[in-house]
Amino acid sequence: MSTPYPFTALVGQTDLRLALLLNAVSPAVGGVLVRGEKGTAKSTAVRALSTLLPQVDVVPGCRFSCAPTAPDPACPDGPHEPGPAAARPARMVELPVGASEDRLVGALDIERALAEGVKAFEPGLLADAHRGILYVDEVNLLHDHLIDLLLDAAAMGASYVEREGVSVRHAARFLLVGTMNPEEGELRPQLLDRFGLTVEVAASREPLQRVEVVRRRLAYEDDPAGFAGRWSADEEEVRARVVAARKLLPQVRLGDTSLLQIAATCAGFEVDGMRADIVMARTATALAAWAGRTEVRKEDVRQAALLALPHRRRRNPFDAPGLDEEKLDRILDGFPDDEPEPEPEPEPEPEGPGEGPEDDGPDGGGPDGGGGVPPQGSGPDTPEAEPEAPAEPEQRPETQPSAQENEAAAGPAEQAPVRAAEPFRTKMLSVPGLGEGASGRRSRARTAHGRTTGAQRPRGQLTKLHLAATVHAAAPHQKARGRTGRGLVVRKDDLRQATREGREGNLVLFLVDASGSMAARQRMSAVKGAVLSLLLDAYQRRDKVGLITFRGSSAELALPPTSSVDAAATRLENLPTGGRTPLAAGLLKAHEVLRIERLRDPSRRPLLVVVTDGRATSAGSVGGDPRELSARSARLLAAGGVASVVVDCESGPVRLGLAGVLAADLGGPAVTLDGLRADSLAGLVKNVRTPSPTLRRAA
Repeated sequence: MSTPYPFTALVGQTDLRLALLLNAVSPAVGGVLVRGEKGTAKSTAVRALSTLLPQVDVVPGCRFSCAPTAPDPACPDGPHEPGPAAARPARMVELPVGASEDRLVGALDIERALAEGVKAFEPGLLADAHRGILYVDEVNLLHDHLIDLLLDAAAMGASYVEREGVSVRHAARFLLVGTMNPEEGELRPQLLDRFGLTVEVAASREPLQRVEVVRRRLAYEDDPAGFAGRWSADEEEVRARVVAARKLLPQVRLGDTSLLQIAATCAGFEVDGMRADIVMARTATALAAWAGRTEVRKEDVRQAALLALPHRRRRNPFDAPGLDEEKLDRILDGFPDDEPEPEPEPEPEPEGPGEGPEDDGPDGGGPDGGGGVPPQGSGPDTPEAEPEAPAEPEQRPETQPSAQENEAAAGPAEQAPVRAAEPFRTKMLSVPGLGEGASGRRSRARTAHGRTTGAQRPRGQLTKLHLAATVHAAAPHQKARGRTGRGLVVRKDDLRQATREGREGNLVLFLVDASGSMAARQRMSAVKGAVLSLLLDAYQRRDKVGLITFRGSSAELALPPTSSVDAAATRLENLPTGGRTPLAAGLLKAHEVLRIERLRDPSRRPLLVVVTDGRATSAGSVGGDPRELSARSARLLAAGGVASVVVDCESGPVRLGLAGVLAADLGGPAVTLDGLRADSLAGLVKNVRTPSPTLRRAA
């Protein structure tokens, strides 16, 4: 729709609105990362913010939105002469998840650069977003190299395009906003740290508030222009307040006491680096300006901590986000209270003209507009914990025809879940060969980034020029092309694309034995610790993961393949054990899951990690000899070219070596729990062998 939803018509989401407005007041805060479940108005709020930003004055005809009073001296469209300015609304530019590097940063015409020595440059999205908003929906699904480019530009305020010695630089200062659903995977901690603020959002559990959300949305869809008109006065008031806060911002004083509070808070929560201190200082200053004050108070520091620190305390994907508010208050209580001012603080934004429950404050925001309200609070708008995908039942009733049959088939009784042992650094497991999957850090692959291995004719648009190969292709034709000067006459057919080799992310499918033979508490704790270690490794290597468990008489897909490694860790933590060992059912389930995933994502190569002691005591619903059925199922996976590794969980003085037999059937290696550790003395596992289609079962 052409008319955006009014920002002031949003119901609830106090912290989201406050974080966005603070960045509108002071873009130096560093942007906002919005985390939350689907359908929580994340995108609506971001798009609505663009209408509240003041208009910008630009140099007429400049594609890079240079300010007339201070044009960029390095602007590719410059130099700019003094002249009248043109005013336009601040832009909101959306970066699609599937965008290319050239679409983001812009592209150089390499042929003209080599032949004519000119910088023919086509601006990208970073240039379009200059002095506006750059919005990335599902930022956690964006390729890592694009995120790196994006955050580098946001930090430096400029974008650099380098192509084989030819470079272009232009200003790129924008308000960066990213939204993501944690169920679809997390951002790396070092990338999380680059966002200034973070906010957790969830749908309200308050019925009256949900009613008001539906009422306003339906009214907007029926008549967008009319609905926006009813909120125009409130929008203008907030817009004017943003302008006033921007003007007041340089006058805000950040005293030594406030700086000590910020430093003590960051040190008390053991935040890495100094970026958190700087972001908190800028956020507290923006909060004071937004409240119409020229002095930073303790409550500004507290609110700044609640917005700037939670995402910086996550050391790995298994850590729950959030901040201990009692600890925060204890730290801040060690400093003297601020001098109270007689006048009350202004509200964060005007409410609607009598439109339902938001006027009475059911969103829990209170009159302070989010001040002192934690992003991970327990109010109706925010969850107490990170949302998770609904789990499938952990325990499926097996056949219940009679007590006698249950006693015969159940095997050892089911035991309650046990906690996992401490994770450790694992050895490298990779898929052999050269893939072409998504960018990652596990297996060798042809990628857009990495070491140059050769050259080829470009397929489509040229992105990575191989200069030596291009010159070599053009050199024999210089006389025929009438070359007379020093310049090389280059034609389009001479251009060569560099082929590069890097690393890809894989689909790591865990097949975990949860039968009674694995149920000893100490043993299962070690097994879970090993799987958690492998999950952490998969997170660091940017893999997708899936989890299958088998026990009793069947196998269950506990977690379909996903990028959310922490969801897999949660399923594993709650995994019960007991019953017989239907190894064949687990292997066949893995074959089915991998077959479907190959259709969905054919370029992502799989790695099957089987965690078992190798026993097979149940044939499930198929019938027959369990061991023979397991061997046939393993050979079926091997025939399909699935790379596999068996983590041997057998313990005790007497070992049957069944896991090694299973590994031979799968065509991959077997590694013990101790041998999985990166610092163990066992042989290093570097590559999982590719199974031969004609593998014969090992004796």
